[in-house]
Amino acid sequence: MEDRTEIRNTTFQVIANEDDEKRTVEGYALLFGVNSDNLGFEEVIERGALDGVLGKSDVFALLNHDRSKGILARAKNGNGSLSLEVDSKGLKYRFEAPKTALGNELLENLRRGEIDQSSFAFTVADGGEKWERQKNGIWKRTISKFERIYDVSPVYNAAYSKTSVYMRGKEEAEKELEERDKQNLEEYYKGINNSLNI
Repeated sequence: MEDRTEIRNTTFQVIANEDDEKRTVEGYALLFGVNSDNLGFEEVIERGALDGVLGKSDVFALLNHDRSKGILARAKNGNGSLSLEVDSKGLKYRFEAPKTALGNELLENLRRGEIDQSSFAFTVADGGEKWERQKNGIWKRTISKFERIYDVSPVYNAAYSKTSVYMRGKEEAEKELEERDKQNLEEYYKGINNSLNI
């Protein structure tokens, strides 16, 4: 089975609010209506793309998307130690860092500024994306519906995006555009032949 999971980053800052009792970490995993950077194409997520998705997703808070190190928090079908809230900006996450080596590593690296951005892993629902080539030649992908959200992750290096999966949708859009251009060209020549009575 093909892995369709993709990873995207957001430059919105992740922060820790600590006191004697609490070790709260919060940030935005994704932002609505903001063009992506450094993907080789533009990508924007529409408001409404998460409607009904969080209630059926098993979402982990991980450090750098690495489940092998352990989990920071979890929201299974909308419940758990990971709070996920969709607001006008995007998907906000919040959790109490566990009193574990991983939780301590996260908090220390947030304090030092080593971790300052977030990322999320997802799949797009069938029919939940639209590809179009813009006048400047750059492709634009609009995500209107996610299938699932798998994790939200404070990350060390937000420059990384796993983009291999997007190619199928883009290739299909390119093929469709090529076929439409070919059909238009054939109709054009047919019109010329008809007007010349050839």
